[in-house]
Amino acid sequence: MGSNCKEVATEILPFIRVYKDGSVERLVGSPIVPPSASDPETGVSSKDIVVSQNPPISARIYLPKHQHPRVPVVVYFHGGGFSFESAFSFVETKFMNRLASLANVVVISIEYRLAPEHPLPIGYDDCWAALQWVVSHSNGGCGSDKEPWVSTYVDFDRVYVGGDSAGANLAHNILMRAGSEGLNNGVKIKGAFLTHPYFWGSEPVGSETKDVEQRKKLATYTLWHLVYPEVAGGIDNPMVNPVIPGAPSLAGLGCSRLLVGVAGKDELRDRGIMYYNAVKESGWEGESELVDVDGEDHAFHILVYDSENAKKFIQRLASFIV
Repeated sequence: MGSNCKEVATEILPFIRVYKDGSVERLVGSPIVPPSASDPETGVSSKDIVVSQNPPISARIYLPKHQHPRVPVVVYFHGGGFSFESAFSFVETKFMNRLASLANVVVISIEYRLAPEHPLPIGYDDCWAALQWVVSHSNGGCGSDKEPWVSTYVDFDRVYVGGDSAGANLAHNILMRAGSEGLNNGVKIKGAFLTHPYFWGSEPVGSETKDVEQRKKLATYTLWHLVYPEVAGGIDNPMVNPVIPGAPSLAGLGCSRLLVGVAGKDELRDRGIMYYNAVKESGWEGESELVDVDGEDHAFHILVYDSENAKKFIQRLASFIV
């Protein structure tokens, strides 16, 4: 039997198709591109690095032209429903080059392992391990597992995490873990930006459809079950529904500044606003801000990267990183 005859086990269009033999077909995603010694648009340098051999985690690191003498670092988690896209893709690289240039920061974009071959919580654990590896450079030294761009140029008093969509969900859960467990060498996360965060739940919020059967067919619902089939509570687990009664208090977020970005046409918008309000009302003691871009859709600043709104929004993120 040829590949065209393989039986489909799960299909979440237009994103992903999983076959009964375990093979996976990713139907979306930007092409993979190499790093650049000097990006033509921004002058930012990038290279690919190994964070860990076991588990296998890699990253693309970006160095701005000016490092005077040390600059902030952003540890970034890409979007893609935990199951597609890459830190090495064209659109992610375009975004990271611009962010590194405009904010004058080192950016480390993490290539975590994807579901469903590597179901959650593997992605969460990979991102946590990567962040811990980054901050472990703060004690100096130049061992074989150290990355010179991190050791030499990063100001560890200005550590940021960020992500879009599923990457923003990853960032939120990393912040909760940092708040409860702490980071290597006592490093603190100064700030975080969560753009169009992937949160969901069984009960409708705001303008979401109230139709129970229709809700179960939405990609926001079906993707979570594909990527984390064993999780307690399903779509109401606190990792995807952080405002569910009984969830850990958002007062425990392990950062001192937070920016939540939402977009007018994004079906996740109302969840993002609810999350932002819940953080403010939780007793969390940091500074928070909400950036709501009217008339734009999910991840517009990455997917429609040459639009004026995309450029303005990336500038807004850059001005948040101080």
